[in-house]
Amino acid sequence: MTDTPQQELRELTRRRVVVAGGATAVTATAVAALGAGLASAQGTPEVTGAHGSGTPTGTPEACYVLTTETTEGPYYIDADKLRQDVTEDEEGIPLTLRLKVIDAETCKPVRNAAVDIWACSALGIYSGYEAMGNGGGGGGGTPPTDAPTDIPTGPPPTDGPGGPGHQEPTDDERYLRGTWKTDRRGFVTFKTIFPGWYRGRCVHIHVKVHVDGTWTDAGYEGGHTCHTGQLFFDEESVLLSAVVEPYSTNTATRTTLDEDTIYPDNGAEGGLLRLRYKKTDIGRGVLAELTMGVAPEEEN
Repeated sequence: MTDTPQQELRELTRRRVVVAGGATAVTATAVAALGAGLASAQGTPEVTGAHGSGTPTGTPEACYVLTTETTEGPYYIDADKLRQDVTEDEEGIPLTLRLKVIDAETCKPVRNAAVDIWACSALGIYSGYEAMGNGGGGGGGTPPTDAPTDIPTGPPPTDGPGGPGHQEPTDDERYLRGTWKTDRRGFVTFKTIFPGWYRGRCVHIHVKVHVDGTWTDAGYEGGHTCHTGQLFFDEESVLLSAVVEPYSTNTATRTTLDEDTIYPDNGAEGGLLRLRYKKTDIGRGVLAELTMGVAPEEEN
């Protein structure tokens, strides 16, 4: 019998306790590290702490490290929605996404850059591509008979049923997509929802950074793309989200972070978000932060 998300979470926590107990000494810092991703936030998260100095709480400047590039995927739509709140009417756990974009060589903030984000819904559907369904596996809508976790079968995932090449939109929906500019400190904040999952991929948000363009009423024009990547969520947070509606009705087989063939497995450098939320009630909201080191002069 397949374990439920709650059982998986308890087992993951138990393994961490066993590992900690085997050490000769566990410092307060080590204990905090074991709980990474499960830090408690009271209610809906707010941006607090050392942000005024230009660094998100708990996000060290790693200006000498470029954030890993990953595939764009087939469901990108050019920057045509200039907004910070991309939620529209989508149901899901409120997510405040706060990114800082810095020049990986100089450590200086990248100002006035255009940052695109796009992600699937709680049921694994991308706006603009609703006809594609949930990763090729259908939509969802009936309660799952098994826990949403398993090793995927078949060919390696290509970020969607259409393969790695770009797919033309099938509809005019644009929820969970948006573009906004970084401020003078390199920060940009979006309001969205905790994304769901679809067959063959772990939970993630897509991101692009564009520079040297012009802001107009119609969008962001010209310039070039200096970073294309994905933002990832640790397994504990995903398991907690999986028992919250409407995620609990997502019938697609879930791929874990370790099973995903696109996640580069290098932590924050690879796009792993730092999360804050109330562990006993993730449904109230999540704050996700990351500093991204980019090379503004390069194109991808």
